[in-house]
Amino acid sequence: MNIMHTMASDARTTQSPKRRFYSPELKLQVIGACAQPGASIAGVALQHGINANIVHRWLREQRQGVLINRPQTFVPVTLNSAPQSSAPQPAADIRIEVRRVNTTIVVHWPLAGGAACAQWLRECLQ
Repeated sequence: MNIMHTMASDARTTQSPKRRFYSPELKLQVIGACAQPGASIAGVALQHGINANIVHRWLREQRQGVLINRPQTFVPVTLNSAPQSSAPQPAADIRIEVRRVNTTIVVHWPLAGGAACAQWLRECLQ
């Protein structure tokens, strides 16, 4: 019986391994296929050439709301130059709301300290 080492080849040892990238559309397609009645997660993963553990992770992320549900697009916004009388007046402070999976953080910052708020926000988002 001959044992074959598939991972050790001269070509692979000279190059660094590359991490695979899966588009959000593919992830949603695979998750949708797994949701079909009678579908096997391992079978769907095999059909797409993906490790079943990765598909299980995508399903877990979908349940937790972490997986992107749709491609992110920019939405055009129009601004009115003249405020309407029925519209509420703008607040006298900066309000920042950060949402993560199960946590929401709201920060109110004085409008006069806009530069300090921008610096704080840059540090937080790094």
